[in-house]
Amino acid sequence: MTTTDSIAIAKSPPAEDRFRFPDPPQREPDEMTSFKHLHKTGSSHYLGLYLGNEDTTLVEADLWVAQGPRPGTTGLRRPDLLIAFDVNPAAYYATGGYLISEQGKPPDFVMEVASASTASVDIGAKREEYAALGIPEYWRFDETGEFHGAKLAGDRLVDGRYEPIPIEELPDGSLQGYSAALNLYLRWERVEGERGLLGWYDPDTGRSIRTIVEQQAAQRLAIQEHAARLQAEARADSAEARIRELEEENRRLRNG
Repeated sequence: MTTTDSIAIAKSPPAEDRFRFPDPPQREPDEMTSFKHLHKTGSSHYLGLYLGNEDTTLVEADLWVAQGPRPGTTGLRRPDLLIAFDVNPAAYYATGGYLISEQGKPPDFVMEVASASTASVDIGAKREEYAALGIPEYWRFDETGEFHGAKLAGDRLVDGRYEPIPIEELPDGSLQGYSAALNLYLRWERVEGERGLLGWYDPDTGRSIRTIVEQQAAQRLAIQEHAARLQAEARADSAEARIRELEEENRRLRNG
């Protein structure tokens, strides 16, 4: 736990007074598509590393989102992916979900990954509900397009209503749309036939965020290894100098 998290929890109401959502139910087997595309591939992990400060940035999934405390969870949604900047992650975990009244703002971005049991709600009721909550961007990913009717789709909130975000087809058959909320391109990338995987790309370099994060990690490791070598060399030089001093002192003692 970070120092910021400790401070945030310390400022929170006592446990017996704090509102907390009930634990979410288990996902249906067909809903595990979100695990396949967001977690098994490492997307959520790399997004968290790429987007910044873990003390103020949430990259999370599968907990409730609501305007404020309320009895029960009927009608509440659990996005497959929720991203929010300049918020209090400690409060999110303590509450068991994202309370807009507690965080002081809606999430910046939510995404749903298609499954047979949730597809109609993803493109219908959730779209209206996320707009009513004031969430700036709502994205949908469908590896085949079979359930959502589109392989990649996004909406941006304009005057309280969602308007479609343009999706372009790239020369390699990938589909791409720009998220202003994240300053990233989202891609449906073909892997076989009409099946695709979800990709996230830096708009300035055109590179996958996974590649960028891995390169940054390699650079940090190289810097650490270089610093360790310099320290080892400095210690060795110091030891050699000390040995020479002792040898010189011994010579002076022998020569009287």
